[in-house]
Order: sequence, then C-alpha cells, then structure tokens
Amino acid sequence: MQEEQNFYVLEMEVMPDHVHLLLDVDPTIGINILVSRIKGKTAHILNREFPELERKLPTLWTRSKFIATVGSVSLDVVKKYIEDQKTNESRRKK
Repeated sequence: MQEEQNFYVLEMEVMPDHVHLLLDVDPTIGINILVSRIKGKTAHILNREFPELERKLPTLWTRSKFIATVGSVSLDVVKKYIEDQKTNESRRKK
C-alpha cells in the first residue's frame, strides 16, 4: 500500500480510540486525501477479516482527523511523543 501511495509510515501507535501516525508523504499528494485513503483501505481490510465489525459498528472510522506538519520540532521528538502514548494512556487509567 505504501509504495503505490508514495508515503512511508515512520512511526505508529494504535490507541483504544484513535491512531497516531507519523508519515513521510509525497508533497504532490494531499495529506487529507491520503489519510482518507488509509482509513478507507484499513476499514475495508478489517471488515473483510472481521465481518462482525460491520454488525457492531455503524462505521469503523469517523470523518474527523487531526493533521499537523512537523517543522518546529525534530522528527525524533515526534517519534518519542508517539512512542510514549501507550505509557501515558496506562498512567491516566490508574
């Protein structure tokens, strides 16, 4: 999927109700369009693999998304933030 869409996943963390992705994206492709394609493709794959999802959920993904560019901080800082999300989530639940 990545090569045909001209992007690379640099970092990813799956949370209970959302996903953090750090992507390196071809600038000729709109990031908003790319994220919508990722959501569509992953929904299709998950619904095919787990048909019970379609019965339990009206939709796998919402239309909302938060997109920010990295420029004012280093990639290492963003990667560390994403990696730390699981740890921070565990601490909040205690």
